[in-house]
Amino acid sequence: MQATEIFERNYDSNQKIVINRGGTRSSKTWSLNQLCALWLVSGNYGNGQYCHEGVWTTVRKYRTNLDGTVIRDFEDILKAEGWYDMVEHNKTKKQYKLGKRLVEFIGADDEQKLRGAKRNILYCNEANELEYKQEFFQLLMRTENKIFLDFNPDDEQVWINQELEIKRSNEVGDVEVIVSNYKNNSFLPESLIKEIEYLKQTDKEFWKIYGLGEYGNISGLIYENVTYVDRMPDCKLVSYGLDFGYSIDVCGCLAVYRRDDELYLKEIIYERNLTNQDIAERIRDIVGRDEVICDSAEPKSIEELYRLGINAKPATKGRDSILNGIDILKRYKIHVVNSSNLKREFRTYKWATDKNGNSLQKPIGPDHLMDALRYVALIHLKKHNRGWYAIR
Repeated sequence: MQATEIFERNYDSNQKIVINRGGTRSSKTWSLNQLCALWLVSGNYGNGQYCHEGVWTTVRKYRTNLDGTVIRDFEDILKAEGWYDMVEHNKTKKQYKLGKRLVEFIGADDEQKLRGAKRNILYCNEANELEYKQEFFQLLMRTENKIFLDFNPDDEQVWINQELEIKRSNEVGDVEVIVSNYKNNSFLPESLIKEIEYLKQTDKEFWKIYGLGEYGNISGLIYENVTYVDRMPDCKLVSYGLDFGYSIDVCGCLAVYRRDDELYLKEIIYERNLTNQDIAERIRDIVGRDEVICDSAEPKSIEELYRLGINAKPATKGRDSILNGIDILKRYKIHVVNSSNLKREFRTYKWATDKNGNSLQKPIGPDHLMDALRYVALIHLKKHNRGWYAIR
């Protein structure tokens, strides 16, 4: 196995709780998947630490968010090492078994799994999405051997810092914090390194969080009209939005529903390395023949999706379309339904500032689902003035 530096640091830790606080593309998730794969085939989960029979649980706030990211990476590692054919794979239950060792992928939104059977090893992906008492504490109390966490440090008040890095470290002393950034990932292409380092010039807080893996506080958020809910009420579908991506950029797709002046949004796809064939297969059963509004900069991809049976249509763009789309969306109350990646984008999508802190009226931050949402807004969510009278 071509192990990463972050893999080695997690492997060498003898503490019960290992926190991976890191910037973007620092290899923390890939590295913990490598360690999970190693345990599955050997029982070894660290330097001198073995568990030859038991359960490794990988958890995220919502299980659907694991499909195109953590689970895919885990399978890629198994296949690259020639281990996949050794493993009994239950695709329905998201479980991988070899002998008396089982790896399972669950969501914290599954109450039975959350408060169910115990496990030996726990890995909390994007751990800052979890609630401390209602979710993480329940998992902690049912984990015997080891706990790994990873997250981007966009809030110094997050429970991971307050309850684990500070309080538990002082009172129990069984916590190790591994801070990582893009420089720890020797496999990162130069193009991505330049994108990350560009943050130095655009936003010092973003640079601290996503560049250096240090705690920062994001201010100047674009959307302050957003809440996060667990259920979709009765409302009408407006359309689906799709932003293309491949190796560097994520492909993002979401559904937009409306009830009066309120929007309810749910992410459908948030994955890299998807071909147009893959996209069509992912969304076909969900969207049916409903409209999917796509980035008009990709006419070839739109045509290909259409030929694959997706009712794909180009977005309407023009001068100031980004600012116009944002202005339209600010007029609604927005509710995000069980969508971790969409929630993260809303919480980090902000106005860029100059060196003096003045707004440049230019959005920065992860914007794959933000763009997909804007495509829908520009076509379907414009509000016409009502009850206005011209004064002559």
